[in-house]
Amino acid sequence: MKLNMLLLVLATVVLQGCVFTKVATVPMRLGGAVVSIVPGVGNTAHDAIDEAAEKVDDIPI
Repeated sequence: MKLNMLLLVLATVVLQGCVFTKVATVPMRLGGAVVSIVPGVGNTAHDAIDEAAEKVDDIPI
């Protein structure tokens, strides 16, 4: 019972606010970094993905 309560409190602290948005935006940023390798359109796509990730980071959760 105490372990369940500890896990619940720990999950609440970890998934709070900016940590939750980072969980969503880190894969976006990694995908943007991979796309940036493509010649020609890579940097444009990377910038668009990075801008979208910034918008997600700004969401007040």
